[in-house]
Amino acid sequence: MSDTWIEVTIETTTEAVEAITNILYEHGAQGAMIDDPKDFFFQKAHEYDWDYAEEELFQRADGDDSVRIKTYISEEKDVEGFISIISQEVKKLTDYGIDIGPGRVYTDSVKEEDWANNWKQYYKPTRIGKNIVIKPEWEDYEPSGDDIVIRMDPGMAFGTGSHETTSMCIANLEKYVDKDSTVFDIGCGSGILGIVAAKLGAKDVVGIDIDAVAVKVANENILMNGVQDIMLAMEGNLADDMDKNRKADIVVANIIADIIIILAKDVKNFLKEGGIFISSGIILAKVDDVVASLEENGFEVVSVEKKGEWACVIAR
Repeated sequence: MSDTWIEVTIETTTEAVEAITNILYEHGAQGAMIDDPKDFFFQKAHEYDWDYAEEELFQRADGDDSVRIKTYISEEKDVEGFISIISQEVKKLTDYGIDIGPGRVYTDSVKEEDWANNWKQYYKPTRIGKNIVIKPEWEDYEPSGDDIVIRMDPGMAFGTGSHETTSMCIANLEKYVDKDSTVFDIGCGSGILGIVAAKLGAKDVVGIDIDAVAVKVANENILMNGVQDIMLAMEGNLADDMDKNRKADIVVANIIADIIIILAKDVKNFLKEGGIFISSGIILAKVDDVVASLEENGFEVVSVEKKGEWACVIAR
């Protein structure tokens, strides 16, 4: 097998990130690295937050605010065919009113050892919410006070904690999780939200994702954090594969607005009376659609939180 990989880069906007990463997954990509300079500015809650990021990474935001999504495929694959399909699918997003910005797709060759490590520069210990600190496995961090440290190696799965959608979900998990909570994490990715729930004291956590790579990574991170007696990640989707006799106190879904709209009709069946549904990955333009769908399916919207260009809707 070749040790050279093709780095595929899509230049786009924050609004289009979730849709484009879904396109990549649908066409065989095993994951993606998202370089969004806006994330650093929206995430700055404390003066010392900049200590957790390499300075040169966010300097670009002063002049160039385009988002770069990168994925990697073996040079042995049909690279031209992959690029052609991805380019076409990205352009089609404009038909749905999504701003794709430049929408440019281009490639470069990288050695396998570079592919495995070059994205790590973007991922540093990050404080989220009140007490949660997300620590990459390869970084040092000395906890203090009431810090709850989550050790993560996202591999090529999504979910490092740095994105606004994830941070809003984590802040609400801190608010609602208690020692008796059962939590379902829908579209669990790297497992980060479920692991946070387990570390916050939840008694039972299930993560579910349609992508086998994400489930594998999530279960590895579950073991790394020592919460395997509380949480398990499984492959599948909520409606078809979750045990219908199990009910959660909290369901969290950090996906995209269109999927949340579809989920709204099924989630109620998996929530206990008065249970909380935390949904995020919602671009601001789709908030009203999500709220309408939740209300049509019997939910009361408790709050709508916004951070940067994203929203998190809390309903019961």
